[in-house]
Amino acid sequence: MSDWIAVVDDDKENLRLIGYTLTEKKMRVSALHSGADLVDFLHKNTPDLILLDVHMPVMDGFETVEKIREIESARRVPVIFLTGDEDAETETRGLDVGAMDFIKKPFIPAVLIARVRHTIDLTRLQQNLSDEVEKKTMELTREYERNQRLSMQIVSSLASSIDQKDTYTSGHSNRVAEYSKEIAKRAGYPAKEQEEIYMTGLLHDVGKIGVPDAIINKPSRLSDDEFDMIKNHPVMGARILKNITELPKLVTGARWHHERYDGRGYPDGLAAEEIPQEARIIAVADAYDAMTSNRSYRDVLSQEIVRSEIEKGKGTQFDPYFADIMLTMIDEDTDYNMREK
Repeated sequence: MSDWIAVVDDDKENLRLIGYTLTEKKMRVSALHSGADLVDFLHKNTPDLILLDVHMPVMDGFETVEKIREIESARRVPVIFLTGDEDAETETRGLDVGAMDFIKKPFIPAVLIARVRHTIDLTRLQQNLSDEVEKKTMELTREYERNQRLSMQIVSSLASSIDQKDTYTSGHSNRVAEYSKEIAKRAGYPAKEQEEIYMTGLLHDVGKIGVPDAIINKPSRLSDDEFDMIKNHPVMGARILKNITELPKLVTGARWHHERYDGRGYPDGLAAEEIPQEARIIAVADAYDAMTSNRSYRDVLSQEIVRSEIEKGKGTQFDPYFADIMLTMIDEDTDYNMREK
């Protein structure tokens, strides 16, 4: 069955061009002329995606999204805004009301198709993951310990599938999880929280599911656009995991593990204590494993260089407290076993 796109724009020429572009790719298109038309349409129909113009008379795109989120069957339908605006205020407001993405006017057909397909795939992945977790939780409520074991198996399996996207970092998620748990243990975290941090470490890179394999495994230097796609994986990861309400810290690790202690990280530029502790722990573990794993452009770094880089990053890239714990772990690892084999 083809993907079904509802396109809303008060400009007939835009509707015609977008409709032609999408139908050329075998997508089903419903063309609507106003926010009110969309609200009426969604009371009886549930498309896979909504392309919505921001600036329309009577009811603009922001007001329209707020209206359609009141419709039960439409709450999960992803929205991409169409806009000619370049200001950050429009984008910020759009994200606040729940838009998944923006497409600039005049649109480039290839970009339109790529973003539509990417958003639909990402939304389905998120829903499938949420549905699977909910299904398993309902099945196993009478056996808590079995539920815990099975949840760990599901998370580990998903983590393995993430790692398989990257030719050069097999086992990365498992190692980051192990290092993160050990840091948490040495920091005095209770056993239950150590396990939560372990699971958070396993899924910290889940957003890479939404990044093309060709970019992840590109041996040469990434273009600015390609690097922007890589840098967006924390946001993608948080979107994928946000519906797993039983483990809210999964979102914490996925979204903020690339923040820096000095505030120069991404995606939100948080600094110091603004960054959740779990994310600060994973940041150290993630950077350590990156240096102690083979890459397309280099082999595992020497233990001396790795230690020097962790020391150098204290207070800038890393939380000094958790960096000191990692330095102690390095000093105790006299045979250099903490690395990709």
